[in-house]
Amino acid sequence: MATTMTPRGIFPDYELPDQDGVLQKLSALQGDDPMVVVLSRGVFCPKDQLQMQRLVELQESMDVGYASMVTIATDPPETLRAWRQEIGATWPFLSDVDRRLARDLDIVEYTDPYHNPMIPHTLVLAPGLRIHRVYLGYWFWGRPTNDELHQDLREVSRAVRPDWDPTRAELRADWNEERQRHYPTHHQHAT
Repeated sequence: MATTMTPRGIFPDYELPDQDGVLQKLSALQGDDPMVVVLSRGVFCPKDQLQMQRLVELQESMDVGYASMVTIATDPPETLRAWRQEIGATWPFLSDVDRRLARDLDIVEYTDPYHNPMIPHTLVLAPGLRIHRVYLGYWFWGRPTNDELHQDLREVSRAVRPDWDPTRAELRADWNEERQRHYPTHHQHAT
């Protein structure tokens, strides 16, 4: 595994086509929020299908919790669009048909030369694409549950949100004076 896939490392800022063929840069998709990145074998894998179905259950929490999610797979955009629609996912699915990411990160799944997928991983990233946690999903039980992702996102949010605990006296004083440590107004009301 490449050194860029270790906690506290920085995940590469790939630019890949999404399910509609539009180029998307990971840093732009992340913005200033925590992000979950799922590196997927692809739609052919029943383990990946089940993981994506379970992540659909998490997407509402991600939205109201100011976190984002992205899936990167080796399938072409049109296959990813159909998969995304089939399961009701709303987050972007990015296509790496050239397997650049798998080669760069040294996660080519050498045990499956027929499909030539990447070894599946799920990463939880703090803002700035900083890696907080890495789950190796070659075997299904290595993949995180939604509860584990919830806990990871709590840890990251607590670390990056200076207004995590608004009961602190200094935060209340800041609100009354300048409001500099409070999360930006555009994030205060979930959509």
